Amino acid sequence: MTDTPSSRTRTLINCDGVRLFGGGWEAGEMEDGGLPVSKWKDLNTDILLMRILQSFDIFELTSGIAHVCSAWRSVCRDPLLWKKLDLSMMKSDFIKSQVEPYVYVTDSSDKTLTRILKTSLSLSRGNIMTLVFHYNLFVSDDQLTYTAERCPQLKRLVMPAWNRIKKTGICKAIRCWKELESLTMPSIANPPYLLEEIKRNCKNFSELKIMGPCDMFFASTLVEHLPQLKVLSLRCTTLLKDVLIFILDHLEHLEVLNISHCRLIEIPPPPATRRLVRNLDPLILEKASRLQRFLTCMQDSCVMCQRTKNDEGIMRWYNYEGLWKEDEVSSLAC
Repeated sequence: MTDTPSSRTRTLINCDGVRLFGGGWEAGEMEDGGLPVSKWKDLNTDILLMRILQSFDIFELTSGIAHVCSAWRSVCRDPLLWKKLDLSMMKSDFIKSQVEPYVYVTDSSDKTLTRILKTSLSLSRGNIMTLVFHYNLFVSDDQLTYTAERCPQLKRLVMPAWNRIKKTGICKAIRCWKELESLTMPSIANPPYLLEEIKRNCKNFSELKIMGPCDMFFASTLVEHLPQLKVLSLRCTTLLKDVLIFILDHLEHLEVLNISHCRLIEIPPPPATRRLVRNLDPLILEKASRLQRFLTCMQDSCVMCQRTKNDEGIMRWYNYEGLWKEDEVSSLAC
């Protein structure tokens, strides 16, 4: 004979501090420890549903869940769900091209991204503070502008692919982001216009990650327009020793510098040729001693150092799915 649970049998589930009990408890009844017991009908269903929705990704939230009913859509608008819009799992369907912008994105791929952006930005109601795009998600000017206008509180932007974004597009977006503090971006040939726009509009800007080479022109532009920069990551790229010294000398407010897995190159006077620096010399270490953190890794046994070497200092991130999101500086990792 199978035992049946008595009216006092219950199951306890811990759910972020919410204590749920199932069973035949009567109103006002106490559990063994003397604490009052909540009944299912007294549970705040909006809080429970919101906790459940936090486990879904952006595709599930925007493709169906928000359209189930008005109650679900209301919960889908909770600001706690929209502190971060993470599109790091979404890639464009594209073909490489020999002419600018060097990629051709299919119409269906563009339409999918536009739909997800419109739904997400409608549900978020301006509460997004972190926005992450995939390394191979090629956003257009129109998509970026639409997003920027609806994310006025944005503090962190991760957007490694700028192939389809023009100068006017990114500058217009930056003007919308007065609260921007952190940017992950590719290396660009003409940085002054961008950094000047950040200087003019983003008074709290303090963190920058460049996914690509940082030459002397880029470094000098940083010093000119963002002298208050506190965190800089240049990991997994080719970096000239003279550029590193220039950064250490002139970014006086810098607190954290990450050059992990970089190919550090020294260019001596002619007729000598450039050489790979395998160990940081005392001069660099002395200059870096003022920093709170100076992150380096130049070990032959390191897998990421080997990858930087094999890719000749220009990382082919498409070969290392997901690794582009990593960073030794935790605030810059995705």
